[in-house]
Amino acid sequence: MPPVVVRRQGRGIVLVAVLWIVAALSIFVAGFSRSAREEARIATSQREAVQGQALGNAAIQLVLQSINARRTPPSALERTVVNYQGTAIEVEVMPLSGLIDLNAAPVPVLANLYRLIGGLPEGAAQALAQATNDVRSHKDGSAVAGFEAPEELLQLPGFTYEAYARLAPFVTADLRGSGRVNPLAAPVEVLAVLAGGDSAAAARIAAARQAAGQNPGTVDTTALDPSAIATTAARRARLNARVPLASGAWQVISMSVEFSARQTDGTPWHVFNVHQAYEPAARSSAF
Repeated sequence: MPPVVVRRQGRGIVLVAVLWIVAALSIFVAGFSRSAREEARIATSQREAVQGQALGNAAIQLVLQSINARRTPPSALERTVVNYQGTAIEVEVMPLSGLIDLNAAPVPVLANLYRLIGGLPEGAAQALAQATNDVRSHKDGSAVAGFEAPEELLQLPGFTYEAYARLAPFVTADLRGSGRVNPLAAPVEVLAVLAGGDSAAAARIAAARQAAGQNPGTVDTTALDPSAIATTAARRARLNARVPLASGAWQVISMSVEFSARQTDGTPWHVFNVHQAYEPAARSSAF
C-alpha cells in the first residue's frame, strides 16, 4: 500500500504543476491579446490623425484659393463646408481682428476675458490683467515688451493651465493692432466679453450677423463696449478645419495666415502658425 500512496501524491503534484502552467499560459495569452488590441487601436488612431491632417490642410488650401480669387481679405467671420474626397469638412475663417489682442487690448477687456472665459475669480482676473499689461509695457523688467505667443500667459504667476486652455482659442499675439475687436469677426464668446458678460446680447448679435449675410454692417452692436470695438479689416486670419473621423471624433486643423505679396513658393499668403487638436465625439458642431 505505501507505494500506491506515493504514486497518488506524485500524480497530484504533477496535476497541480500542469494547472499552474495552464494558468500562466492563459495569463500570457490574455496579456498578449490585450497588448495586440492596444497596438492596433493606437495604429488606427495614428492613421486617422494623419488622414485628418491631410484632409484638413487640403480643405484650408481650397478656401484660401477662394479668398484669393476675391482679391480682398475677409473682414467678417465666415463659415463654409468643403466637400473633399467624399468628406464634408467644416472650415471657419476668422480674421484675427475678431480675437482679443494680448498685446493691445484694454485692461478691463482682459479682466473680463480672464473672468468670463478663463473662469477666474474677479480679484484674480483683475490682478492678472494688470500683470499682462506690465509684461507688455516692460514694467515687469522683461527685456522684450509684449507676448510672442498666447502660451506665454502661463508664465504669469497664478495663471493656471485650465484657464489658459479655456481662453486660448479667443486670443492672439499676432495682430499688433489697436487692440480693438472687430465685432463682425468675433466669436460669440468674445462678443460676450465685450458685452460685459451679457451672453444673451452676444447671442443676438451673432444671430443677426449670420442673418445679415453679405451685409453685416447693418448689425446692431450697441450692446458692446464702444471703446473696445472697431469694424476694421485685417490681413491676418485663422482658418479652422474640422474633419470628421471614422471613430466619430473630430480632427481640428488651425492655420494662421497673412494675406500679402506672393511668397517664394508662389502662394499669395504666408502661413505663420499651424496647430492641431482632437475633439471627442461628444462635442456638437458649431456650424
